[in-house]
Amino acid sequence: MKQKEMKIIVAVIAIILLVGAIIIFTKGLSFDLMYKDSKRVELNLGKTFEEKDIKQITNEVFGKQQVIIEPIEVYRDAVSITTTDISEEQKTNLLTKINEKYEIELSADNITIEEIPNVRGRDIIKPYIIPFVVVTIIILGYLVIRYNKLNLLEVLTQSIGVIVLSQLLLLAIMAITRIPVGAFTIPIILIVYLFSTFICTCKFEKDLEKSLNSKEK
Repeated sequence: MKQKEMKIIVAVIAIILLVGAIIIFTKGLSFDLMYKDSKRVELNLGKTFEEKDIKQITNEVFGKQQVIIEPIEVYRDAVSITTTDISEEQKTNLLTKINEKYEIELSADNITIEEIPNVRGRDIIKPYIIPFVVVTIIILGYLVIRYNKLNLLEVLTQSIGVIVLSQLLLLAIMAITRIPVGAFTIPIILIVYLFSTFICTCKFEKDLEKSLNSKEK
């Protein structure tokens, strides 16, 4: 890769990291509904239902609000509806439509709206910190053993640098694009982590091959 191309790539990465950092400190990351402050209502229908029917009703009641619909109870005759906010008017409208659809008589007086507090980002990643650190130590140990004929300090610093940079870049991109932190965030982080270690391995393999060839000559 030419020096000019490398400078352009470095400049682009630096801009992404800078813009991402500014957005994180000013607006924070975007979170999926399952991690936001939200409200939930549980309705016992007394009969089985299709989620698509409930979804159609919630679309009419809540409009563009994000909604999570979850069947509850063993016989799937009750439903949990979670959304960003549920006003008394929306609650009444929801019950009216549910009663009409399933020919039941749910009363607003017997239905409570539960407030769900937000989940902090640190609490989401906390269970993964120790496994992540252990796996990283094992990988670094392997790289040191595998490429012991290279400069070990460079192997360690470059490996750690690529791993950390890739995660920071992912975080910045999520902040800029407003991709919400949700169920797929951890798998994406792991994919980026594996890809970054793969890049390191490929580079060190080339460096090792060049080193061995130079010694043979």
